[in-house]
Amino acid sequence: MNTDLPGLLDKVAGLRVLVVGDVILDTYLRGVTSGLCRESPVPAVGLTSHLHQCGAAANVAVNLRALGAEPVLLSVTGDDPAGRRLRAALRAEGLDTGAVAADPARTTVTRRRVIADGQMLLRLDEGAEQPLAAAGDRLAALADRLLPTVDAVIVSDYGYGVCGPALVAHLAARRDSGPPTLVVDSRHPDRFTALRASAVKPNYDEALRLLEDTGPLPGPARADRLASFGEELLALTGADRVALTLDAEGSLLFERGRPPVRTFARGTEVPTTATVGAGDTFTAALTLALAAGADSAVAAELASAAAGTVVGKPGTSKCAVDELRRALGDTGKIRRSGTLPDWLLDPAGRGRRVVFTNGCFDLLHGGHVSCLSRAKDLGDLLVVGVNSDDSVRRLKGPQRPVTTLPERLRVLAALSCVDYVVPFDDDSPVALIGALKPDVYVKGGDYTMATLPEAPLVERLGGVVHLMPTVADTSTTDIIRRIHALRAPGEPGEGEQR
Repeated sequence: MNTDLPGLLDKVAGLRVLVVGDVILDTYLRGVTSGLCRESPVPAVGLTSHLHQCGAAANVAVNLRALGAEPVLLSVTGDDPAGRRLRAALRAEGLDTGAVAADPARTTVTRRRVIADGQMLLRLDEGAEQPLAAAGDRLAALADRLLPTVDAVIVSDYGYGVCGPALVAHLAARRDSGPPTLVVDSRHPDRFTALRASAVKPNYDEALRLLEDTGPLPGPARADRLASFGEELLALTGADRVALTLDAEGSLLFERGRPPVRTFARGTEVPTTATVGAGDTFTAALTLALAAGADSAVAAELASAAAGTVVGKPGTSKCAVDELRRALGDTGKIRRSGTLPDWLLDPAGRGRRVVFTNGCFDLLHGGHVSCLSRAKDLGDLLVVGVNSDDSVRRLKGPQRPVTTLPERLRVLAALSCVDYVVPFDDDSPVALIGALKPDVYVKGGDYTMATLPEAPLVERLGGVVHLMPTVADTSTTDIIRRIHALRAPGEPGEGEQR
């Protein structure tokens, strides 16, 4: 299980991913306005440039390539000028088009966006749903040949006919002969239950459509409205996980038997010409993380971070691995002991509800990520105190920590739910609590109010204590035991000298 977000990028490099789905030619016509037309009160735009980019499943493949993977795109276009432009755009991104069939009976789906003075004025769509004809047999045969050779499969359905019932049934019949990781991104994920997907990725509106018979949903915020419907969404889609994207509100990840995990947007301002394809970026990164063995919560974090890097970019955007590495490596959240901002230490003036939790966080795992994301939901800012290496040794024994303090701080800072990370040297965070005066202090459900020594201090300072139920079957101690159980016969065990 890989829970190190920056380190996870090394694990996904070279993974081979089959992308099956609809491709779109995204064309951007840019210019400047020169007033209103004489014949009608609409803007007259003088074109200055045009750009052809890869959209839909083609954009998923482009993002996979940008993240260091080896995508194989399986699709069909028309045998027309738009199809040829799309192939040229794919080749310009370094992608092979050998598995993209050209069908004379089809029209290549094209979306033309007219942008003037930084504002999108109009989108012209060409192409409609067209069931596969002769090209369907070729795609099925190619899928049979490719499935045993890839590490993951993405089904990218934009409703234009490539992912029709026949091809879905063909893929479902061969599900066990392919890789275990299969992710579906579709406006209608309930049509793909036969694929037994590792994950599906609906957006908010798509999730509402799935839940249309549930009646009015509670809560004003979209995340709050849908947080309690994880089991229903899992049942309706037949997937192991549902990664529900919420645009500027981040995402919600649902998995059977586990609390939902919330990721948070990273504060990028969206310009007037909104980004196209951030959902494709999310899908690509989520799939790679799952295929690399990441915990579901960590996979959602990586996907959210990747999508965040493209928000605000013009056109149909991709996330480059170096760009994502820089975003994850941002150390602005990491504060030395005693260096939290003055405004944060002033309960009367900070104007935000501050949540504080603490721990060793040695070998960060999915249970940690789940608890931290739920802790953030209790307020506006989440501050995490981290025991120093000496403190961990006193608490856990001379063989701990497994990972050093700088590494533990780095992986925590990469989580979108965490706002500040601060180390402390004492065995207890009482000094840090006294300085911060948090509104909410969160600890795991293995404590009680009677056994939590910091509880009286928090309440005396005006805060409340929240005991968070922990995720079953996830603990650093268990992970270490499993690692030792994997050692070869004759190798030294825990505490032994090599």
